Amino acid sequence: MNKVLLVSLGCPKNLVDSEIITGVLMDNDYKMTVDVKNADTVIINTCSFIQPAVEEAIDTILKYAKLKREGVFKKLVVAGCLVERYKEDIINQIEEVDACLGIKAIKDVASLLKEDTFCEYGNDYSIDFLNLPRTISKDKAFAYLKIGDGCDNSCTYCTIPSIRGKMQSRKIEEIVKEAINLEQNGMKELILVAQDVTAYGLDLYEKYALTDLIKNIIKNTDKIWIRLLYCYPESTTEELIDLMANEKRFLSYIDIPLQHGSDKILRLMNRKGTNEEYVDLIKRIREKVPELIIRTTFITGFPGESEEDVEILEKFISLIQFDRVGIFTYCLEEGTPATKLPNRVNEEVMVQRKEKLMLLQQDISLKKNSDRLGITCDILIEDVAADGIFYIGRSYGEAPDIDGVVYVTTRQPLSIGDIVKVTIVNVEQYDLIGEAINEFTQ
Repeated sequence: MNKVLLVSLGCPKNLVDSEIITGVLMDNDYKMTVDVKNADTVIINTCSFIQPAVEEAIDTILKYAKLKREGVFKKLVVAGCLVERYKEDIINQIEEVDACLGIKAIKDVASLLKEDTFCEYGNDYSIDFLNLPRTISKDKAFAYLKIGDGCDNSCTYCTIPSIRGKMQSRKIEEIVKEAINLEQNGMKELILVAQDVTAYGLDLYEKYALTDLIKNIIKNTDKIWIRLLYCYPESTTEELIDLMANEKRFLSYIDIPLQHGSDKILRLMNRKGTNEEYVDLIKRIREKVPELIIRTTFITGFPGESEEDVEILEKFISLIQFDRVGIFTYCLEEGTPATKLPNRVNEEVMVQRKEKLMLLQQDISLKKNSDRLGITCDILIEDVAADGIFYIGRSYGEAPDIDGVVYVTTRQPLSIGDIVKVTIVNVEQYDLIGEAINEFTQ
């Protein structure tokens, strides 16, 4: 039973956990497969952050439970966030599941697979597992680098603290060592992730240490790009902004989930900022980093949200002119404080509000992309279009999987991981089209 199929669900942070699971298994002489018919064991690394993720995880488990009953493979393991929230339900209701693996017990996955009877490995609240070897896909030029786990923010809608515990930061030297290894293995971009990257270091160094971390990565690597995801506005420091303004390898891109523009809703969410503070922060960042690309997310339909609150959010989006916006309808998550709030919003109303705001943002996104017409920038090549005419890549302004792409025309053959200078010649709402300057544009 040494052939394993790993199914990874959820966010980039979960993907890192899956890559570590793979690394641990391969170090223990297990072989990985992408074909369930060749597998002895299937491991499903689940997400359960919001209800749609829970439903996806359950559907996936049931799909593979059916295949196990049919004799396609022998052992079914459920790992990750769903185990932390619903372990007893999984054990009691899905008899095909042979084992459950807690998030921070990933180091024990090889031992777990050797058990003959049902077993479970729980959460020991240590993030040492993040220093274990990872197996990174060879067909991409970027890697997520997890700098910590857990969260101390206690937003009223969020399940993360109950799933992953309090914020725990990795030591700078451990992260730098991994960054060096990733660059040596061909990665051209590191995307630093945690539940809250800007809180990095508070638990270890009693200060915001993200800037120190980035400086150390830059000092000890050669050319690799650095991008941030999941910054919180209240802990985005002037020192961090100054470093972004002055260091080219620290990309001028910030993902800063604001969640709403109404002070009333922000208080109900237990978010620490205000509309005025958000406007001031973004103004200050843009003054220092004029080329900055800002991505954010908002939630519509939070309990107590009125039409007036939506109008405030609409004006906020129009004022700031974000480059990228994701808008989600509120999901009621059991065990979170928000479930006790009155004045819930009808689901149909939530969707209507979301669609209205997305229409507003579509026009803004097209305008922001149009502002990039004629600029020349470095593009990291990641794929070839299905028609074979275009290469597909990203500039500093596009994060993988969540943003658009840049379609590149060139007569010269390119490879994944190449970085080429491209002039933007056409735009769509979310994607850009460019020409390699050594080929078409002088």
